[in-house]
Amino acid sequence: MKAVSLYRPASIVDELLESFFDSPLAPFAGNRILNKLPLVDVQETGNAYLVEAELPGLDEKQIKVHMDGGKLTIESEQNEQADEQKDGSYLIRERRKASFSRSFTLPENADPESVSAVFKNGVLSLEIKKRTESAKRLIEINAQ
Repeated sequence: MKAVSLYRPASIVDELLESFFDSPLAPFAGNRILNKLPLVDVQETGNAYLVEAELPGLDEKQIKVHMDGGKLTIESEQNEQADEQKDGSYLIRERRKASFSRSFTLPENADPESVSAVFKNGVLSLEIKKRTESAKRLIEINAQ
């Protein structure tokens, strides 16, 4: 069972891409390259969930992180028109600025009020603490 799950409303295009790219490399071939979604690692520790997203070429002012109930969203809106106003034209352009939005449904034991974010070297690191009442604890057994 996954502790944190990706929230993305399914569309017919997503289903077609997933069936077409049904391979061990499906996350890379299907979604990441075509939709320009950032790569994300999610890790669970004893008292928190850690999310790390690769966001090269961005700074912290271009990134928005917000919570809506149990849904965590990371997004950025990029305006390509600013680049197009420069002199000259591209002969090859593989590094486009693209807007993105990735959402994750957090488990019930995640505390949405305790989210902290750090952005360093193109990596956004989020820590979502677990609620203290849901933390694993050892129950002492008394002999009678």
